[in-house]
Amino acid sequence: MAEWEGKSKGTTSGYKIFIFLIKNIGINAGYFLLVFVSFYYFLFNQKQTRIMYRYFRNRQKNSVFNSILNTYRNNYIFGQTIIDKVAIAAGLEHKFTYEFDGIENIHQLAKDQSAGIMISAHVGNFEVAQHFMGEFDKKIHLVTTDEERETIKSLLESIMAKPKVEFVIVKDDMSHIFDIHKVLENQQMLCFTGDRFFPNTKTLEGTLLGAKAAFPSGPFLLSSRLNTPVLFVYVMREKNRHYHLYARIADFKNRDAHSLLDSYTKSIENILEKYPLQWFNYYEFWGKNE
Repeated sequence: MAEWEGKSKGTTSGYKIFIFLIKNIGINAGYFLLVFVSFYYFLFNQKQTRIMYRYFRNRQKNSVFNSILNTYRNNYIFGQTIIDKVAIAAGLEHKFTYEFDGIENIHQLAKDQSAGIMISAHVGNFEVAQHFMGEFDKKIHLVTTDEERETIKSLLESIMAKPKVEFVIVKDDMSHIFDIHKVLENQQMLCFTGDRFFPNTKTLEGTLLGAKAAFPSGPFLLSSRLNTPVLFVYVMREKNRHYHLYARIADFKNRDAHSLLDSYTKSIENILEKYPLQWFNYYEFWGKNE
């Protein structure tokens, strides 16, 4: 299986163009330009196109034509989530609507006298949740491998209000382990993405959409051993700039990482049944032969 490299694609000039359009012309102008940008990536980013085609053909059982069409649509929707993230961060959250499904589970997690664990995935657009969920007594710390280049990161920070979510970046030297333990000691909330792993790290094998795949062992080993509820949380994009948050309590055996992983993969399958176009894991998740 090919491991994911842990870096987001994009250029500073590309971000600047979209930011200019969003702020001076409107969000729809960004969506219009995205039609052509998505088609460019569809044609010339052959590795990603091939991976997503196989996802639709083999895992979602689409026809050949629909697999090709949905591969382009997946590119476009992913671009929309990026535009939405920039627009919301720039103060245009009033242009979007939001639906809460299980938000009371997150509020309860924030009130508990212990650390809280949430596990998400590379589906939908979880990062926009911070702008809609309101204030909590505990800070949410998102553990992520999505490292953007410093120039892009600085550019985005220049238009953002103070974030309600803090990031713990997974690093090759494993120093992020200390940051995770500090969050737990301070009884804050951690959110992991449970569907990507770095090279040379331990994994667990699970089944997703009928095929075996490797998952990072850390989130499931840690979460299954703590005496606190674990939530599966996803934020999915719907029509007319509407976002739908799902927060479900994980059902698993205590101190059983495989039980938690099985519950997690079932929850992702339920989400992808409703939103098959919003799988944004752009690497050989099921292996090159799938």
